[in-house]
Order: sequence, then C-alpha cells, then structure tokens
Amino acid sequence: MTDKRLMTAFWIACCVAFLGTWSILLLEPLLSRIEHLPDTGAAWYYWKLPEQTTMGRLTAWGFYALHQMFFWGLIWWGQKHRDALRNRNSLHPLNVVGLFGMLGFGALHYLQTAVWYDGLAQDTSVFSSQLSVIFLLIMVLIIEAPRRGLVFGYGGGWLKSAREGLIRTHGYYFAWAVTYTYWFHPMETTWGHLLGFFYTFLLMIQGALAFAKMHTNRWWTLTLEVSVLIHGVTVALVAGQEFWPMFFFGFAAIFIVTQMHGLGWSRLVRGLILLAFVGGVVAVYSERGWANLNEIARIPVIDYLLVVIVGGAIVAWKRFRPKSAA
Repeated sequence: MTDKRLMTAFWIACCVAFLGTWSILLLEPLLSRIEHLPDTGAAWYYWKLPEQTTMGRLTAWGFYALHQMFFWGLIWWGQKHRDALRNRNSLHPLNVVGLFGMLGFGALHYLQTAVWYDGLAQDTSVFSSQLSVIFLLIMVLIIEAPRRGLVFGYGGGWLKSAREGLIRTHGYYFAWAVTYTYWFHPMETTWGHLLGFFYTFLLMIQGALAFAKMHTNRWWTLTLEVSVLIHGVTVALVAGQEFWPMFFFGFAAIFIVTQMHGLGWSRLVRGLILLAFVGGVVAVYSERGWANLNEIARIPVIDYLLVVIVGGAIVAWKRFRPKSAA
C-alpha cells in the first residue's frame, strides 16, 4: 500500500508547481520594460535580450550547470543505493531532497529572470530545445511499447530489449532534456510559456520521485505524455499560427493509436474515443479544407519513424554488441 506521505508530498508538489507557475505573472512589470528584436521566423527565438550581457550568460549557464549536476547526482546516488530504495510505496529521503532541490532551482530561475532575464536561448538554437523534448517522448514510447504496444495494443514486443536498456539509463537523458529546456527560456508570461513551465515543473516532480511508486503510475505518466498536446496547441494559437490542428490531431492520433491502450479500458470506451476523434477531424477539416488533412499525419509519422530508428538501433546494438560490452 502506498505510503500516505508519498501521496501527500506528490499533491503538495503539484500544488506548489501550479502556484509557482501563476507567480510568474508577478514578473510582468519587469518583463514589460524589455525591448525585443523583431521576430524573423521559425528559427528565431523572440524572448531574449537585444544584446547579450555577461551576467546574463554567466547566470544562465552557471545555474543550469548546478541544476544539471544536482539532477544527475540524484540519479547516480539512487542507482548506487538501489537496494535501500526497493520499497517503492514509501517516500524516500532521496525524494524529499529531490523535491526541495527542484523548489530551490525554481526560485533561482525566477530570480535569474527578474534580474538578468536571458536564458540559454542566447547561445543555442531554438530547435535544440524542441528536439530535446521530442526525443524524450520518443523514448517513453519505446519504454512503454512492450506493455501497451505501438499500434492499437499490438506491435511492441520487439522493443523489449530496448526497454530493458533504457530503463537503466533513461533518467540521465530525461534529466538533461528537462533541465536544458527549463533554463533555455526566461520565465515569460505568455500562455505558451506559462503552460510550458508548468509542464516542466511536473516533469521535474516526476524526476524527483524516482524509485517511488508514483514515478511509474500509468495515469500520472500518461498525463505527462498527453500534456504536450495542450502545450503545443497553446503555443501555436498564441503565435497566431493557423496550423494548430496539426498539433491537436497529431498528438491526439498518437493517443488514439498507442497511449490509451494498456489502461484497461474496454473496446467500447476506446471505440467511442476513436469515433470522437474522427468526428473532430470531420468538423475541423470540412471548414479548414480537406487539402490540409495531411497535417494530422505529420507528427505521428515523424514520431513512429523515430521510434523505429532509435528503438531498432538499440535492439540491434544489444543483439550484436561485443561480449565485452555486455
């Protein structure tokens, strides 16, 4: 039975994440004074200072490095003392340290934005932040495939060996992707930023609860997977992009084809969800134009192609690697 302290800590952490996200709005008087350069397209990140400052760079990269080492150190310590963490129903001291650490780095980023503003975006490509999260979601699809399949509950067995390898190592990549993305952005007050930071806070809670039962709770992990749909659609709408249906129906298609399976839902429930999806497609694209219907396939095609490529590479390596690497 799950320790009440674990569930209490989980819900308190989620509430703090929610309140912390809304507190970003208090930065608006400071942020409104910043003059941004004109937006020049998809490869341009708008929310950065016109001229980079020395302290902006030092604090962004310095605090990011501290946060990254803390997160990786947490994982390293947990794996080294795995035997002491076998009781997944308990809240371990490791989890408490992780949650308070994430709270501290949340406050530090808040301070860094208020005083120096700039994040890692000044020195890195906007695509690097996006790709880091995309590959995180791809790895989740691979890890979960043996349990829930890839296509309507089937076709995930061949990724079993890839899952076994990623279970031992995925934490380090996930910690990098979340921490890097977190410090890439200043704490801006657009709806896209607010939802993005709330999503990132939840992912950090997930990392802090490693070796605890909530870390693998299928409803919680599914919530984290599906949240990217809300964030993607919101960012597109805030940016005035007309192809928001690509994000909505693209990520919804992955939910229909893969993510909703393995939850124990009946065929009737899954069929009704599929019917609602089809109805939504008809309603939107009868207005939007059927020539744009290919939009809904773009994200699923890319994601499943990457699952095959990345998952296949891991499976091949594990099968044909030299015995000395075993």
